Order: sequence, then structure tokens, then C-alpha cells
Amino acid sequence: MNVLLKGKSKGKVYLVGAGPGDPKLITLRGQECISKCDVVVYDRLASPRLLRYLKPGAEKVYVGKLPDRHTMKQEDINQLLVDLALEGKIVTRLKGGDPTIFGRVGEEAELLYNNGIEFEIVPGITSAIAVPAYAGIPVTHRDLASSLSIITGHESPDKLDQSIHWDKVTLATGTLVFLMGVAKIGYIAEQLIKNGKPADTPVALIRWGTRVEQRTVTGTLETIEEIVKAANFQPPAVIVVGDVVKQREKLQWYERKPLFGTRVLITRARAQSSDLAERIEELGGEPCEFPVIETREPTETAIVDSVHNALNEAEQFDWIMFTSVNGVDYFFDWLSKLRIDIRRFHKARIAAVGPKTAEALEKRGLFVDVLPVKFQADDLLDSLSEHLVEGQRVLLPRGDLAREVLPRELKAKGLTPVEIDVYETVLADNQDEETLELLQKRSVHVITFASSSTVTNLFEVLRRMGVADPLELLQGIDIACIGPVTAKTAEEAGLKVTIQPQDATIDGLIDAIAESRLVHRN
Repeated sequence: MNVLLKGKSKGKVYLVGAGPGDPKLITLRGQECISKCDVVVYDRLASPRLLRYLKPGAEKVYVGKLPDRHTMKQEDINQLLVDLALEGKIVTRLKGGDPTIFGRVGEEAELLYNNGIEFEIVPGITSAIAVPAYAGIPVTHRDLASSLSIITGHESPDKLDQSIHWDKVTLATGTLVFLMGVAKIGYIAEQLIKNGKPADTPVALIRWGTRVEQRTVTGTLETIEEIVKAANFQPPAVIVVGDVVKQREKLQWYERKPLFGTRVLITRARAQSSDLAERIEELGGEPCEFPVIETREPTETAIVDSVHNALNEAEQFDWIMFTSVNGVDYFFDWLSKLRIDIRRFHKARIAAVGPKTAEALEKRGLFVDVLPVKFQADDLLDSLSEHLVEGQRVLLPRGDLAREVLPRELKAKGLTPVEIDVYETVLADNQDEETLELLQKRSVHVITFASSSTVTNLFEVLRRMGVADPLELLQGIDIACIGPVTAKTAEEAGLKVTIQPQDATIDGLIDAIAESRLVHRN
């Protein structure tokens, strides 16, 4: 019997359905439970990407079961939840799909109740419905099926016969959905035919539905076992039996997306990765955020003084040239911090290196005077040449790793560039073991680099995580670089750059990745 430690209050356990795999299919309540907990207990049917919602310092406990071994017995998981709660912790038990559908939530909740521990059951989207939907199979249809049965297929044939009344199931419902029954597909098909289902009844198996690894095979009750064997089709998978499977031919929407089946590693700073991640998801891919750089305000006294001095000479500048969104954001942060009114730069014209930088300025009510046709800092001068006058002063709010081409060329033309490091780029403290495992399993298909620093820092982060030869780990993965400067850095590091857009923008990069992946698929 557990004894509550003196002075400690009991915690609470949230039994949360994580949905079928796509992390965006978790409920808002489920996401809240993850973000507030002290420890999350999860298995392999819950997307690791959901763990990004954890608060700093939250503990992660993996208790998932694999087909060939059990990491932790169910009784031990039940007791673990009790023990953690008795330590006064807020616990989220994250379970794939819905916890009440073959999720054994009743056993976990009962032990919590017996120990006087408060708990909540948070429903999730069950794989029995979501996975077929992602394969283009609605489980009900007005003309094909008006009822649905969800059946476990994980038991041995003897237990299946004890828990399933084959004659009633076969004849009493329209669509049959079996969860966890890949290894028993032959026996399931045999029993359904034996009890009255036509041998030509359509069947579909969807493996890892809603995820980048989703794979679907179809056949009939008569043929499906051989099809599964020939395809070496492995669990976990959802089995759908019924005429609704025919809808897949017209309705398969997810697998037709340009980036379906593609996992893309994003290495840029987390604050800048959201746009890229959203575009990847829209096109059917899976973004894997692995920031290897962080940006921050400089703290070195000399740098801070130089920024302060330059901004206090606002009236003397003829130009402000922005070469990144970060430059814009930190420039305005400094103005706010130093209480400097933007109107003091009334004399200055504004140039930006690309549309995203220009857009960041427009959001602040400033419209650029010059925007280059090509979106590289080197090309900005070509667009500016007819506007520049010898003797003009140019403010360059940039990062500490900015290239020297622009200030050097401005000097050569007789202008006075004033460079200020409004932000600095540092190595991210990233210890994402889930991402490292994906790389080791060759489950990452594309790596994106949006700057030279992301290239060099990825190698350094991997070394810090214990990877002896990062270059070897990254071999065979498509390398996508936003522009020629970044591509050169990647090639100098030994990587083979396979994707590079004509326009050095995030949109251009995504389009180039999608085009490349379509070539792979065809």
C-alpha cells in the first residue's frame, strides 16, 4: 500500500486521448493538459510532436509497447500513474486515439479512484474513424452503410472467438472496423466469410494513418491475406471491411497532397519556423522542428553602446537597409527599449532585401522605397545603384553573423555604412532525442537550411548529442538551401545540395521541395 508522504498533497492525473497520430488532431483540452503537467506518460501511438507543448522542465516517461516487446506492463503503468500523483505531480497520461476505445483507461482510472487520486478522462479522436477518413474512406455512407462496429483484432483466435459473436457482427452492421488486427487478418477474413459475408466484400488496411508513414492496401475478404503478406504490411493498422472502402478510389485526398510521405527537418530558429512548418503541413508533409540557432539581444557593453549611439543619431541617416525579418524585429525592440521615436528617422529612405522583410516593415506602417528583384543582400545594391549618392549615411541593423559584402560595396561607392548588431545568433541548446532517432532511422526525407549558420550549427548540435560523424548521419537526405550562399556553406561541409529555389524565399523553398518530391514519387 502506498503511503502519502507527510506534507505532500496528492497530484492529479489527466487521461488524455492524443488522437490517431497527426498532432493537430488532438483536442484543445488535451493540449491544455499537456502544457500544464509536471510529467507526461506516453506511448508510441501518441505523436512525439505533441511533447513540444510541455512546459520547461516537465518529465517525459515512455511506456509504449512495440510488436516484439512490452516496454512496461499495463499493471506497472497503472501503478506508475498512482505513484507520480502521490508525489504531488500533475500527470498527463497520453494515449493514442481515444482512451476509452481499447485504451484500457478503465483500469488506469479505477486504480486512481481506489487510491483517492483525482483524475479526468479527456476524449480523443479515435483512429477507428480518423484513419479511414485520411485514406478517403468514410465509415458510414447513406447509400452504403448506416451502421458501424469497432472491434479489437489484437487477441489470439481463441480469445477473438470468445469476445466476438461472428454471426451477429457479420450480419448486423454495415461497416466493420478492426483495430490492431494485422497479424490476424487471414483468420478475421475467414470467419467473416464463414458467417455470411460475401468473399468479394472490399477490405482496406491503413498503416500509421494520419502520419507521414501512412500506407494503404486494399483487396477483398478472399484476397486480402495474400495482399498483406506480399506487401509485408506491418502493424499498427486499422482494418476496414465493407462497401465504404470503394469510396477510396474517389475520395483519397491526403495521399494526393504534394508532400505526402515527406518529413522535413526545419533547422531555423523556432520563432521563425512557424510559417515554414505551416506550409509543409498544408501540402501534406510533416514538419520536424529542430532549431539549431537562437537569436537574442547582444549583452556585450561595447555592442550595446554602439547600437545606442547609432540610433541616437537617427536624423543623420539617408537610408536604413534591412536584410532580414529579424533585423526589423530587433531594430524596433531597440527603439522601444531606448525610447527612440521612429519619426526621428524622417530623412531616411528604406530598403529591404526581400518580400518577407518588406512585409514585416509594412506591419509597422513603413513601406519600402526599394525592393530587389532577387532576394539576396548582394542583389540589393544593383537595385539601389540609381538611388545612391556619394556621401550618404546608411544604417544597417543586422545580426552579428551578417556578411560584409553590403557594407564593403557601399563604402566603395562613397557612402558611409553604419553597422549595428541589433541581434546575435547563438547555438541552440537542443537535446531533442526524438529527432535524433528519426535521423538514425533514416525517417527524415528533407533538411532545410535558411542560413549558413543553420548548417554549421546543425553539425555542432549533433556532435554535442553524441553523434561522432554528423556528415555520415545526414547522407542520403535531400538538402534544401534557401539561396546560393547557404548552399555553398552546405557543400563546403560535405553535403550534397539537391534542392535550391530560384527565388531565395520561404515560399520559393517550399515550392522547390514540393516539385522535387513529386519527381521522386513519379
